[in-house]
Amino acid sequence: MRLPSIDPEKCSACGNCEEICPEVFELGDDDRSHVIADDVEGLEACVEAAIENCPEDAITLKDREDGGGNGHE
Repeated sequence: MRLPSIDPEKCSACGNCEEICPEVFELGDDDRSHVIADDVEGLEACVEAAIENCPEDAITLKDREDGGGNGHE
């Protein structure tokens, strides 16, 4: 399964991803977006839209075993 991952070095905390796909992304207290979903099944379209609308190209898809998902970035 492929899950979104956010590069904290690139994230500018613009909030686009959270606005587009709040079921998957959330702006944290650290002023960075985080992945809050462990499973994005059925949400692929909004994840793709968030990736396409990230001005810093901070969101990528990774295989679950490669560390994608759940805000551990």
